[in-house]
Amino acid sequence: MQLDHVKKVLLGFSGAYKSLRLYPVEHPAIERQVQNLVNDFRPLFTQKPAVKVGVLEGTLFCDNHLFVTDEPHVTELRNLLQRSGLEGIEFSNGVGLAELRTFLGIFHQGRLAGKALQPALQKQGVRHIRVIPLPDEEDEEAEKPHAIYRRALKVVSQIFKDVRLGKIPETKEALEVVQSMAKTTLSDPHALVALSLLKDYDNYTFTHSVNVSVISLAVGRACGLPEEKLQMLGLGGLLHDLGKLIIDREIINKPGRLTAEEFETIKQHPTSGADIAKKMEGVPDEVIDIILAHHLRYDRQGYPADARGRRVSILADMAAIADTYDAMTTLRSYQQPMTPKAAIQRLRELAGTALHPKLLEHLIDFLGEYPVGSLVRLDSNEIALVTKVGIDNPENIEVKILFDSGGTRMNEPLDIQLSAEEAGRIVAEVDPFIKGINPTDYFK
Repeated sequence: MQLDHVKKVLLGFSGAYKSLRLYPVEHPAIERQVQNLVNDFRPLFTQKPAVKVGVLEGTLFCDNHLFVTDEPHVTELRNLLQRSGLEGIEFSNGVGLAELRTFLGIFHQGRLAGKALQPALQKQGVRHIRVIPLPDEEDEEAEKPHAIYRRALKVVSQIFKDVRLGKIPETKEALEVVQSMAKTTLSDPHALVALSLLKDYDNYTFTHSVNVSVISLAVGRACGLPEEKLQMLGLGGLLHDLGKLIIDREIINKPGRLTAEEFETIKQHPTSGADIAKKMEGVPDEVIDIILAHHLRYDRQGYPADARGRRVSILADMAAIADTYDAMTTLRSYQQPMTPKAAIQRLRELAGTALHPKLLEHLIDFLGEYPVGSLVRLDSNEIALVTKVGIDNPENIEVKILFDSGGTRMNEPLDIQLSAEEAGRIVAEVDPFIKGINPTDYFK
């Protein structure tokens, strides 16, 4: 997304809003400004299906661009959102003159704020603008990444238990936790990705399903999916391996190479999983697509064979990337885990055949050269853990120094920030297994 186009949208939005102090919303002068704003959005929608303007920790942002200046339009928009009790506003492709004018009129009246705004917009037929209210204090506690991740594990555990008992799983709790995961991915996109480094080898099926959901959401966030689509994608990730639950556990957990007959059995799990999900209440067709097609590959030469000729949601390609990445970075009886950087390099080798190349590049750009959770060596010979990656620029990172230049583990890790100009201080990636480091210990 071009920064100049983003700036034009913010200026146009601010200008149209300020003009309402002088003219009614039906005035031709307002109409011209709103039409210009519609035109300003168009270049952005060629790259992403939705554009979000909001406030993060007191800073105005538009999609991945943060605006820390004190320019009048930046200050005004930030204050306007905060006064209105909003975390952000999401504009979807298709928004036009009538919807924007209606939105500005309701917004300018100032009679409604927070959660009351969205129903008013829907009542007026506004379908391509969604306001995101600030969470209540109780919601903030519930929305903490660790709480969400733990809840997702419990939900998946119960779903899997029901399937093994021959029951049709309940969907309500899965939908609720995925909604929380999607909101967190939009507001703090790297927080859940860090937790996906958790690998519970004794409960691999549970953690793998949650991690695929988390990483799928990261792919969707990187590709600019609106929240509704993110929720479908996250649910598909949670449920993608349902079909494995009705396969003999000895085959699923076999440490060595599968026989041809065993592999044919494994290849049935997408179809079986889709059949189970179809019986669950409220599971959308695109989620069924994810379950059925997450092994079809980008070139559609994968399995199940009878799904190769059908049109498949692009969400399935996003989930396939996540499934592959989590499998690569997980210790199994037959493989050593790859580091995040090594896994990304391997993913690139699969682009265009097994994996969707454009979606993959969006994810790689989003994660940065050294994703959250990477253990790295600095030019000072210190070893540090990447704990945060910049939303606007993935080269702006925060790290915890865990080992000093002499190789001694520090009693208290030291937090430092590295700007994009200092990215060259990282000279290599370090395997955390060799250093006896569990990265998730530092995200608690």
